[in-house]
Amino acid sequence: MDERLEITKEDERLFERLASERRAKLAMGTVEDYLRMLQKMRELEQKGEITVHHVTEEYQPVNVTTLSGRLKKIPTVKLWQHKSCGQCGHIPGYVSSLYWIMSELNVPYIDDTNQTSCTAWNYYGSGTSNSVALTAVFLRNMHVAWEKRAYPLIHCGTSYGDYKECRFLLITNSEIRERVRAILKKIDRDIVVPEELVHYSEWLHVMRFEIAQRKKFDVSQVKVAVHAACHTYKLMAEDFTYDESVLGGVKPAPTSSIALALGAKLVEYSNWYDCCGFGFRHILTEREISRSFAYFRKIRPIVNETRADVLLTHDTGCVTTLDKSQVVPLAHGYKESIPVLSDSQFAALAMGAHPFLVCQLHWHVTDWSALLSKMGIDWQKAKEEYKAYLERVKKGEKPYLIKPPPFG
Repeated sequence: MDERLEITKEDERLFERLASERRAKLAMGTVEDYLRMLQKMRELEQKGEITVHHVTEEYQPVNVTTLSGRLKKIPTVKLWQHKSCGQCGHIPGYVSSLYWIMSELNVPYIDDTNQTSCTAWNYYGSGTSNSVALTAVFLRNMHVAWEKRAYPLIHCGTSYGDYKECRFLLITNSEIRERVRAILKKIDRDIVVPEELVHYSEWLHVMRFEIAQRKKFDVSQVKVAVHAACHTYKLMAEDFTYDESVLGGVKPAPTSSIALALGAKLVEYSNWYDCCGFGFRHILTEREISRSFAYFRKIRPIVNETRADVLLTHDTGCVTTLDKSQVVPLAHGYKESIPVLSDSQFAALAMGAHPFLVCQLHWHVTDWSALLSKMGIDWQKAKEEYKAYLERVKKGEKPYLIKPPPFG
C-alpha cells in the first residue's frame, strides 16, 4: 500500500508562515550585527582610532537600498579602480569594457599601477592565509585610494566579499586592529576604512539609465539570463544592492537592472541561486567537479528552460567558469551552449563598443556570433578590422589604449 503524507492547504500555509518567521529571525540577527559594526566604525572614527574614507558629495553619490534596508551611497565619479587578477589574466575585455563605458560617460577614474591583489585566493582557495594578513592587504589598497582622493571601486566579487569580511573583523576585533596597525606602520600607512564597499556592478546599476541613453543597438529581442555571483550577494549579504523596481526587490538588482534598462528580455530559470561551480579549493584540487557542476547544474538547465541568447554575470570566476566549462561537454556530444559575458561587456556592446578592440570577445570560448548578429552588430566586419589593427601594431603602430577623462 502506498502510504503518502497528505499535505493540506492549511498545512502549506502553516509551513510557509513558520519558514518565513525563521528566515526573518535569521536575517535580523545578521542585519543587527552588521548595523552594529557600522555604528562601531563611527565610534572608532570619533575616538581617532581609525580614518574613515567617506562617500562625500565630491564623488556624486547615488543612494541604493541594501538587503538590510539601509541606504548605501554609491560613488559615481573619481573612482579608484581596484582591478581583478582573474579579469586581467583571463577575460581582459571585462575591465576594458568598464573603462570604455566610463570614458564614454566622461567619468573620471584612476587606473592605478600601485595596487596589489586582494590575496583572497589564499583564503578561499587553500586556507593558507589568515585574517590579519588579508586585512593588512585590504587596508593597504584602501589607503592608496584615499591618499589619491579617489574612491575604491572593486571589480572582483571575491575581493568585494573578502573586503567586507575583513572590514567587519577589523572593526569588531581590537586585537586584529592593533596587529594590522603594526604591519601598516612598517610601510608608513595607517588604518583607512571605506565608509562603503562598492562593487562595480552596483556602479553600473546606478548609472544604467545614462548608459541606456547612449545605446546604439536594439537589444529588445535579446533574451538575457543572469547569474548573480555568490561572493557579491552571499558574503555579508546585508550590504548588497536590492531594488523594488528590479525583480520586485527579491533578488539582487545589479546586472538584471542593466539588462532591463537596455531593453533586453530578462528570463528566469529554476536554479538561479546555485553557485557557478567555480568555488575555490575544488577548482584547484578537483577541477572536473567545477567543470561538471558549471555545465550540468547551470548551463544545461539555463539553455533548456529559457533558450536565452546570453548569460550575464558580474564576477571574474563566474564568467571564466561558465564560459570555459562548456568546451569539454560539447566535445563529448552535448548540445546545450550559451555565450557568457559580463554585464559591462554587454552594456558596452549595446553602446557601440568594438567587439574585439574593446570587448575582446575573442578571449571567450563559447560562440557569441549569433548573439552579436541578433544585436545587429556586424561581427565579421569587426573581426576584419581587428585583424588589420593587429597587423598595423606588428609594424610599429602604438596599441589602442582607453584614456580616462581628466581627474581633477
